[in-house]
Amino acid sequence: MFLTISTTGSPERPATDLGFLLHKHPDKTQAFSTSHGTAHVFYPEASAERCTAALMLEVDPVALVRRGQGKGRGGAPDAALAQYVNDRPYAASSLLAVALSGVFRSALKGQCVARPELPEEARPLRVEIPALPARGGVELVHRLFDPLGWALVDVEPVPLDERFPEWGDSRYVRLVLEGELRLADALRQLYVLLPVLDDAKHYWVAPDEVDKLLRAGDGWLASHPENGLISSRYLARHKRLTQDALERLELVRLAEADGSEVEELDNAVDEDRDTEERPVPLAVQRREAILAALRAAGAARVLDLGCGQGQLVQALLKEVSFTEIVGMDVSMRALNLAAKRLRLERMGERQSSRVTLLQGSLAYTDKRLAGYDAAVLSEVIEHLDVERLPALEYAVFGSARPRTVLVTTPNVEYNVRWETLPAGHVRHGDHRFEWTREEFRAWADGVANRHGYAVEFVAVGDDDPEVGPPTQMAVFIQTESTTDTPKEGEAA
Repeated sequence: MFLTISTTGSPERPATDLGFLLHKHPDKTQAFSTSHGTAHVFYPEASAERCTAALMLEVDPVALVRRGQGKGRGGAPDAALAQYVNDRPYAASSLLAVALSGVFRSALKGQCVARPELPEEARPLRVEIPALPARGGVELVHRLFDPLGWALVDVEPVPLDERFPEWGDSRYVRLVLEGELRLADALRQLYVLLPVLDDAKHYWVAPDEVDKLLRAGDGWLASHPENGLISSRYLARHKRLTQDALERLELVRLAEADGSEVEELDNAVDEDRDTEERPVPLAVQRREAILAALRAAGAARVLDLGCGQGQLVQALLKEVSFTEIVGMDVSMRALNLAAKRLRLERMGERQSSRVTLLQGSLAYTDKRLAGYDAAVLSEVIEHLDVERLPALEYAVFGSARPRTVLVTTPNVEYNVRWETLPAGHVRHGDHRFEWTREEFRAWADGVANRHGYAVEFVAVGDDDPEVGPPTQMAVFIQTESTTDTPKEGEAA
């Protein structure tokens, strides 16, 4: 099995930096023992202008047979001859993926002690794999790699026999990838997609494979259009493991959609996580600000309107002062994920009596929402068309009328501080609008005046002296009561 990774450079940014990234010196040839043979790393070329690192896995057929050369979920093939006569020593597969993760472990993690700035830099890369099994053909290779940002995905089918072209193509391809991206991202993609294309693994697939998949897929798998196929094949079509992986990926996707910090469903600690102190994520700061405002208001019965996957509900449950918590969302799928996150099925009776999840739309009044101390709309209003805001306003402030209402929304002025956000773009594709501080204050003041509330404004996150905070929060406190409550289900 053979794979090469090349990059180009200049005297100011030499291509031989690849040696630092891979933790393998270009002037040395190194060999590493694996459970199925020996992995060799060497550099066919190494100059400031161009550098190529090669990984060659020399498979030991006897070791392969003794350990079992798994097919599917890890079982050996029926025919004894297939143990010795097969493509395993020659075509890229899970054997190469495992060697890749073992030999380039630090590179996959994006770590470089000698040059810590290098892993974060995108650089021109060219990856070549001369023999890659692709069950699904050229089309599937493109479906897997095209969405990942590679500028070139060149796939050349290998014929069954060049002497007899009428026999057609084999299931093997020669793959060339070219693009500008971080080396760690490229290696993680290969680690996952090599066994996916082969549609087989050489070892038994256990539950911990889900954790491996999510770690390697961090930053790209949740949003990949083929994540269902990728998860199923990577997990050897194990239905329960695949379902678990897809549910956790959906949590990641939803968290990314509202800028949240990803929180593992099982709260597992990733042993590979960087232990260096990191800034508090904005999503965490937002929840802390909401909790502080609810405590200050003396709220005990709280509505989380647009609760999504339940992060705020989970935080509220940890404080006994919140005696009744209702999460409502229009998406039944989001509510199911919230229930799984909260472990409602395994929750004790006393704890479960404090929480309720409801499906409903804020475009309509709903008597179930009346009589609560507080309601929270965290990163909700920007997902509605502007013309639908009066309906939401009346459903919450005119009908439900909690004593306190908290509304958070992005501050569009702060977007210039996000280095990865292109100019003129909103923070998420589903945002219908993002308001300036002045626009948000004008809307909030109008709502307060129309419905008998006083309103104060709180900065959430780093309050930049020029552009303000990343998140703005309005705290509405009821000053007038009313008995004007429409019938349940009446359109606002």
